[in-house]
Amino acid sequence: MTAPALAHQTAYGRMYSRSLSESPSVPSITTVIGQAPHSLDGWFGFMSANALAQDPRLAGSLGDPAKLKTCIREAANAAALYRDEAAARGDRVHTYCEQVSLKALGRPHRLDECRSELAAHGEEAFAARFDEWWDLYQVEPLAPEITIWNSEVGYAGTLDLVARIAGRTCLIDYKTKGTDRYGKVKDMDAKVVMQLVAGLKAMESLVDAQEGTWEPWAHGDAPILMGVAIGETEVRPMRANPEVLPRHWYKFCSLRRMWETSRDAAEAGHPLLPIAPPPQSRGD
Repeated sequence: MTAPALAHQTAYGRMYSRSLSESPSVPSITTVIGQAPHSLDGWFGFMSANALAQDPRLAGSLGDPAKLKTCIREAANAAALYRDEAAARGDRVHTYCEQVSLKALGRPHRLDECRSELAAHGEEAFAARFDEWWDLYQVEPLAPEITIWNSEVGYAGTLDLVARIAGRTCLIDYKTKGTDRYGKVKDMDAKVVMQLVAGLKAMESLVDAQEGTWEPWAHGDAPILMGVAIGETEVRPMRANPEVLPRHWYKFCSLRRMWETSRDAAEAGHPLLPIAPPPQSRGD
């Protein structure tokens, strides 16, 4: 996950402030979407079992409880380790994509450095496929990594890119994805539509983080909301279906209310209080 200047990790998830000198006051788009229930129990179980089965120390540990316990403990962390590694990879790919935009805009960039970092991790194929997509779609960047704010609903976020493609303004969210057994990039989660429509419904965009200067959101009428799945074998752009946007916006607003309700409940005080037994009655 990228780290915009005004984003903060809090006890209530990622939140945004209005300037560098202010405290965070609204949740991020991803924090709001994270209120939706989802279970990864099956995936966590599979990752742990798979890690244990592939541990070369397993056979020699079967007769040694201490060694076996070590293998089991490390296997239990396999899913979290995979998740963290995937997040770090996503950050590297997102940073590279941002540098491509900055270079195209004639602004200072670290494109070569970021490309080298991907290569050092064996991830240069992500950059190569992204470059192919960028050229094929003739992307004209307008605003990379732009922070937006909606004061009516109460949220903020950072869009990966606002660009013009074929003369039409597009709000774009990148998703770094793995590759399936057929060599195809894996599907994006439909939650990306909520992210994009929340960006579309922004009211302001950040001008200066230090001063806390904002301006009216200039792209609230963007006709195309695009999720771009970036893989090692291909890049697959998908457009959000305009007909479903109202429903996904209503869902996002409901999740925003859920976030606030959960925060209020957490701040209300101790949910459980001790209770003493009733006084013993005395006989006559």
